[in-house]
Amino acid sequence: MTEGWRTVHGTVRPLDWLCLAPHPDDAEIGAGGTLIRLARSGQAVGVLEMSRGERGTQGTPEEREAECVAAAQIMGLTWRGQLGLPDGGLADTPEGAAALATVLRAVRPRVLVVPHHLDRHPDHFGTYHLAKRALHLAALRKADVEGEPHRVSQVLLYQGNADIPANLLVDVGAVMDDWEAAIRAHTSQFTGEYISETVTPEIIERRRGRLTYWGTLARVRYAEAFETEAPLLVDPERL
Repeated sequence: MTEGWRTVHGTVRPLDWLCLAPHPDDAEIGAGGTLIRLARSGQAVGVLEMSRGERGTQGTPEEREAECVAAAQIMGLTWRGQLGLPDGGLADTPEGAAALATVLRAVRPRVLVVPHHLDRHPDHFGTYHLAKRALHLAALRKADVEGEPHRVSQVLLYQGNADIPANLLVDVGAVMDDWEAAIRAHTSQFTGEYISETVTPEIIERRRGRLTYWGTLARVRYAEAFETEAPLLVDPERL
């Protein structure tokens, strides 16, 4: 169980966007281009690692934390933190949800970005279900959670290790150099031997192909894919 969340980069303040990453590097791989684009536009953007990635085949928790800080600087993040839940054991528990709800109340994001529940990795779909409970607790005035209640306005699901039924695409063509640099900052994961389809020195080539596919559907060069948790209100004059 976590001993409490902590900041590894930046300062705690209300955020426009917060991305939940089951492990270090998940945010960069799944939503990095969008987060960079938002930060460049002046939005306050943050990432919260749910675990330190301590059970990963490559890299120590200390090495991976240093990589997170380097990537945060490249991305222009306002804040990056670690919740300290157990790698390999991310699931919907009352204790984990209360810990996450405390962070949500502290950084008060307007939009929350979480892994898609269709992901094949247990920690990824576990994070999704944990986030759903935490969102409820964070908004509940009588919940036994530190901080003032906070309700997130919108939840987006990002693509990890499986196909998703995307209904929102973001053009990230203008930030691809920084996207690549942020991923490569996680040196322990993306140099050396092939471990999996994610932990591989071929990560840029593999993920760029996916962004090209979504970009083709959106008639742009590269796009990241999301699914919305609730319908988005759209100005028809801008379609």
